[in-house]
Amino acid sequence: MDDRNDFEPARETDTLFCARLTPHRSLSRGGFLALIGFITVVSFVAGLAFLLMGAWPVFGFFGLDVLIIYWAFRQNFRSAAATEDILVTPYEIRVRRVSHRGHAVEWTLNPLWVRLERIEDDEFGIQKLYLVSRGRRLSIGGFLGPDEKASFAKALLAALHAAKRGPTYHHIA
Repeated sequence: MDDRNDFEPARETDTLFCARLTPHRSLSRGGFLALIGFITVVSFVAGLAFLLMGAWPVFGFFGLDVLIIYWAFRQNFRSAAATEDILVTPYEIRVRRVSHRGHAVEWTLNPLWVRLERIEDDEFGIQKLYLVSRGRRLSIGGFLGPDEKASFAKALLAALHAAKRGPTYHHIA
């Protein structure tokens, strides 16, 4: 059996919407190193001043502050490895979430039964986005900002409407 005998044709061209969402980090690795270097120098100079005044324990606390700030930023960068993939075809909606630790969870939904629900605030815009199917809600795009959620929701809604219209078949004469 080969590809010519497949009952169901390949669906790569049927993709209506495909997005990979990742958390935004405004500080680059170089910026991180520069910031930690600056904090280290300032803490060392301030700690040295206290050391010269005879308050030697304060010097250690300034070093501890640098370590805590370094650890917090490393945790922040590590959590940036999380992703959320959303794929919409006329046949299914697939949502795959990968945590920063590499744990993956995937949901497959029927586009005919799915609607997009938005929780909005008058002042701040879209706060939450949900895919709702048969009474169950799946939160999506949690780490997007309100403007990004609005743009994402518009594109996803267009893809959902296209999926509900069904696949487009091209007649070959």
